[in-house]
Amino acid sequence: MHEDLVGITEIATLLGVSRQRADQLTRRPDFPEPLVTLPRRRAWERKKVEAWIQARQPHPNGGEI
Repeated sequence: MHEDLVGITEIATLLGVSRQRADQLTRRPDFPEPLVTLPRRRAWERKKVEAWIQARQPHPNGGEI
């Protein structure tokens, strides 16, 4: 896959969760829309996924940003 795109396996790795959990998270309404949607494959822009993850990381002083 192109380095600017990520699939479920890469998202799971970035999040440190299972592929099944990553799939659940990608279906949330606040998750970025996939850039590519094929019958058995979806791909997202890496930058958008990383921004989504970073926005949900706990703030150093506690709680979410």
